[in-house]
Amino acid sequence: MAKANTIKVKLVSTADTGYFYVTKKNTRTMTEKMTKTKYDPVAKKHVEFREAKIK
Repeated sequence: MAKANTIKVKLVSTADTGYFYVTKKNTRTMTEKMTKTKYDPVAKKHVEFREAKIK
């Protein structure tokens, strides 16, 4: 069986609020760690979210 191209990743807030998003990532085209600027409702502002493993 072939390896899946997409995996689920957890995007954790850099504001240390504990808030996170779960999204998909194509491992063949995006080899580095993903970073996105998204809204953190706990901090009530847009902050950077970084990729972490789903446990």
